Amino acid sequence: MEATLSPRRIMTADDMRRALVRVSHEIVEKHGGAHGLAFVGIERRGPAIARRLADAIEAREGVAIPVVPLDVTPYRDDRDGAIDPDAAAAIPAPHLRPFDPAVTTVVLVDDVLFTGRTARAALDALMDHGRPAAVRLVVLIDRGHRELPIRPDHVGRNVPTARAERIETRLREEGADQDEVVLLG
Repeated sequence: MEATLSPRRIMTADDMRRALVRVSHEIVEKHGGAHGLAFVGIERRGPAIARRLADAIEAREGVAIPVVPLDVTPYRDDRDGAIDPDAAAAIPAPHLRPFDPAVTTVVLVDDVLFTGRTARAALDALMDHGRPAAVRLVVLIDRGHRELPIRPDHVGRNVPTARAERIETRLREEGADQDEVVLLG
């Protein structure tokens, strides 16, 4: 008999907002300002989180940060739908190239970091479309259990989990009633 997954809220909408404002400050501080940044949101929830970070920076710094989505499915090595890397390189991604020449740092944004495989796939996809001077990784939740040597530069919250547990990010942009992050398991 399969156990029922009971959700436990680990972040409210206010918690998410505060974490993203803090992370937006960290990004600007580490970069030495807001100029020369571009956010790449890893599909599915990364683009919405990246947009929120960009909006927070623009409100404070007066600098508009470009935000583009990135579908890493073709670059995954552990999921159905992945294709071989040579074929993936041939997939057009005009929304990724070219960035404005003033962009020196690409900030990859995702909702949850778990094994590191999505971040690795995103790096592969990004490099297939040009090499920025620097790449940084931002995640709303770092839950541990890495299978690859991937470490985020900025984290909204660290949430230790059991491998069998799941974290679900619910965003208004995706039709959720409210913003929240829940732990299922």
